[in-house]
Amino acid sequence: MSLTQDRAALIRTELKAVDGAPPRPKDPLPKHLKMARSPFRFFRGSAQLFYADLASGLLPVPEALRDVPLTRVQGDCHFSNFGFLTEEGSHGDAVIWCPNDYDDACMGRTAWDLLRFAASLVLAAEYAVGVCGGTYEMEDDDPVPPGTAPEPEAAARAIESFLTAYARACADVVGDPDARDRVIGGFKKKHALGPAERKARKRTAGGKNFETKSSLAKAAEVRDGAWRFRDIPGRHGRLDAAEKADIVEAFRPYVDDAILDVVRRLGAGTGSVDVDRYYLLVGPPRLDPTRPHLNHVVEVKRQKPAAPLRHFPDMSPTNRLDPAHLTVDCQRVMQRRPDMVLDEARWRGHHWLIRSRHFARVGLDPEVLICEKPARMIEEYAEACGEALALAHARGDRRSTDLEAAMAEALAIDRTRETINRAAVDYAAQVVEDWAALRGLLNDG
Repeated sequence: MSLTQDRAALIRTELKAVDGAPPRPKDPLPKHLKMARSPFRFFRGSAQLFYADLASGLLPVPEALRDVPLTRVQGDCHFSNFGFLTEEGSHGDAVIWCPNDYDDACMGRTAWDLLRFAASLVLAAEYAVGVCGGTYEMEDDDPVPPGTAPEPEAAARAIESFLTAYARACADVVGDPDARDRVIGGFKKKHALGPAERKARKRTAGGKNFETKSSLAKAAEVRDGAWRFRDIPGRHGRLDAAEKADIVEAFRPYVDDAILDVVRRLGAGTGSVDVDRYYLLVGPPRLDPTRPHLNHVVEVKRQKPAAPLRHFPDMSPTNRLDPAHLTVDCQRVMQRRPDMVLDEARWRGHHWLIRSRHFARVGLDPEVLICEKPARMIEEYAEACGEALALAHARGDRRSTDLEAAMAEALAIDRTRETINRAAVDYAAQVVEDWAALRGLLNDG
């Protein structure tokens, strides 16, 4: 069997183990079709393959990072898993920049998050080039925005900015442990994140665009004298009365008001696109038109085991928590002010994650790199992510600053940074090959 055949077999095995079915030309899973759109999408949907390559040594971990203390890590750390959101979910108005996905969070090594994010920067830039050149499709077949794609060197500089910001934040916490509770925000108008931050602020409760652009406004409306989910084909699936009643009965104890409506959420995400999930519309049982912010959306999602645990099952006893419990545990620790609705439940033989949908949730897709100044944009983006990730890691242990000191020291070594940058470039090339292999598996026969 050739190396290419070996790799195709590994891809098939890993996807089948996590998704329940291998890539197949007949009746393919929606997730696999999404992953086939571009290497960046493939990377987002195949975190378990990344950890298989870490475990096998195909993806090297810098020597200086191998023995730093464990902490809670994001697990699926990549370009699109950072964004602006309102702290405390729909119950707060403070807009911050931070990691926004904890589905694969667990106790692990900081190097995992650093390497995965660095590789994602290379793939995001490669995706922007491919979109401009017509190699890759935009999400939902959207038109290509005007502008120019970043040069290949931009990704390498962005990785350096990411690592510099991460190390600087760690050093700050060593000097002042209270610094781990600062948050990222207040970007200038011309900063890469400036426009998105102002967009998010306008979507908070009381914000200029709350009633038209917030997550609540996009998902729900007042209809027949009551709040109801909008009919959105491809996003909201209607339930029969019996199933709706069953869901209300199961999850009413976890939310702070009446459950006004329930829909099945369709087509969300990449890695979890085929996962069962529901949206609950929560609010006062009687309509109060003067206070729409009392209503909010809560997500109920069937939780799978965190991606790293398939290949690193014995990293920490904490990781033996059931999947939803582990996610809640990590998110509560890594966020400064966790969502007010953040819980887990056992229902229908599965573990379910229950959490707020933020009023103001705004992220940046790789398409933002297709702009007038793409090099500056990607570097400023990466810098903000590096600082935010370091603070999230630092909150994993408030008893000492041992982790932060070790990380600041390790990242001060030129060889460490060079290894991460080189590994990111090499692994991104591997992902492009893997993406081509997936397309071959889906087209086979």
